[in-house]
Amino acid sequence: MKNSIEQHVWGMTPEGEAVILYTLRNANGCEVQLCNLGATLTSVKYPDRNGKVADVVLGYKSFEGYYNDPACAGKSIGRVANRIANGRMTVEGVEYNLETNNGPNHLHGGSHGYGTKLWESRVEENRVVFALTSEDGDAGYPGEVNVEVAYDLDDENNINILFVAKSDRVTPVNLTNHTYWNLKGEESGDILDHELRLCCSQVLEMNDVQIPTGKHLDVAGTPMDFCDWRRLGDDIAAEFNHIKDFRGYDHFFVLNDWKPNILQKVAELREKTTGRKVTILSSQAGAMVYTGNWLSGGCPITKSGGRYADYAGVAIECQNYPDAVNHDDFPSVLLSPEETYCQKIVFNLGLE
Repeated sequence: MKNSIEQHVWGMTPEGEAVILYTLRNANGCEVQLCNLGATLTSVKYPDRNGKVADVVLGYKSFEGYYNDPACAGKSIGRVANRIANGRMTVEGVEYNLETNNGPNHLHGGSHGYGTKLWESRVEENRVVFALTSEDGDAGYPGEVNVEVAYDLDDENNINILFVAKSDRVTPVNLTNHTYWNLKGEESGDILDHELRLCCSQVLEMNDVQIPTGKHLDVAGTPMDFCDWRRLGDDIAAEFNHIKDFRGYDHFFVLNDWKPNILQKVAELREKTTGRKVTILSSQAGAMVYTGNWLSGGCPITKSGGRYADYAGVAIECQNYPDAVNHDDFPSVLLSPEETYCQKIVFNLGLE
């Protein structure tokens, strides 16, 4: 079987617009599904070491679930992923007050961020491209931004995600994909037995409301030392850097030897009973590791007809630093009209 892309209408919005589900398949038995609501990665299916196929990412039974999804499962996040302290930022000498939708902070572009919007979509040969125009003033941000997110599934079992954006004014842009992985299968329980390895020897120190203090901490010898394989559940209640306060990992890890526009390995996630392993590469400066600490109670009906509990999936969100717009010493998230924002994330579906 050769690679293929199918599309069908999943449903209609209240305004009468089509919600489209795309299915990408390769010759190795891998299948990826995408949706134009939120430019979302809704499903990833591939065989384990015994040939048993499972869907290994969290998601919902109907498209309506993606409208009412506080977990942002699989979505393309923007205009600025992660948190902006107190919803305040100054750009070009002008102070902006953004929605505070996560305690005192602005999170993931606000409650009407890119993950909540219906994107235009098209098939280009072997890939699906989603496009969005974010107007000047959208969610309180300055400048009109035109964004495209392209997905393809290749013969090496790579899910390639390319983010491209242009703005007509200086504005912060920090895009990511928010897929939650459970390599046993999305309905199989928690990910606390999964093991993670990161190419990150430092983590950002956080304050008690999940904003970086500006200090980098060495992870060596701490519960955040994922430089070699570490089980996610082993230290999920540790005191170090507010892990216990956050009910698990929800921290930004700094990529070793990061250089702009260079694709580098960031992480490997594995699950021993199935043999599945996902290797993650990115051109971004680091990754937010979130162990699904607050999934219970708020998520819609899942693909398998249930409800997700806490720790049902782990998100490894490749992105720029949180609250970077308020930290001059962090890599800049400001995009000017003379520049093109271009970042890539790769999820390689493997076995060991």
